[in-house]
Amino acid sequence: MSLALDPAAQDLLFREARTANTFTDEPVTEEQVQAIYDLVKFGPTAFNQSPLRVTLVRSPEARERLVKYASEGNAAKTAAAPLVAILSADNEFHEELPTLLPHFPQAKDAFFSERAVRENAAALNAALQAGYFIVGIRAAGLAAGPMTGFDFEGVRKEFLDDDHTPLMIVNIGRPGPDAWYPRSPRLAYDQVVTVV
Repeated sequence: MSLALDPAAQDLLFREARTANTFTDEPVTEEQVQAIYDLVKFGPTAFNQSPLRVTLVRSPEARERLVKYASEGNAAKTAAAPLVAILSADNEFHEELPTLLPHFPQAKDAFFSERAVRENAAALNAALQAGYFIVGIRAAGLAAGPMTGFDFEGVRKEFLDDDHTPLMIVNIGRPGPDAWYPRSPRLAYDQVVTVV
């Protein structure tokens, strides 16, 4: 059975996509970021909760503040990328549920009145949305360099607040020279288990 998605799009989004480690200095425009967001916001989440929040780091001053929280191996990449996004989970996402889930507005209180429950739901669903965001960057013809090698608490204090949990930093732009490490192996289909 073949996939419905065109093979060239399959390559762009998956088979040829890798984490970029260098970027050109070509800027990433606000229009490009909006087009990415306007595509990936339609990816499904539980209860349509949509807890992912994107903080764009554009100015040199903001970039300098962010780079100091990156691990040694990631600092130079983040400093050189045309655009950096901090992806975080909004632990107060439930406040938006009456708008996002209009047929069941009581879900806000029925399922998400406790902070610990919200944090678990936000982490899972925002991570799912982060995957959509990375694929959306690729769909825009750009490269993504997602990273978790940074001081999470430092980034939260510097750029977010107590209601937002950082998930990852994503460097965004056109791939530069030697942007890719060699492709690492993937698990084979025999890792899929069928229960009968």
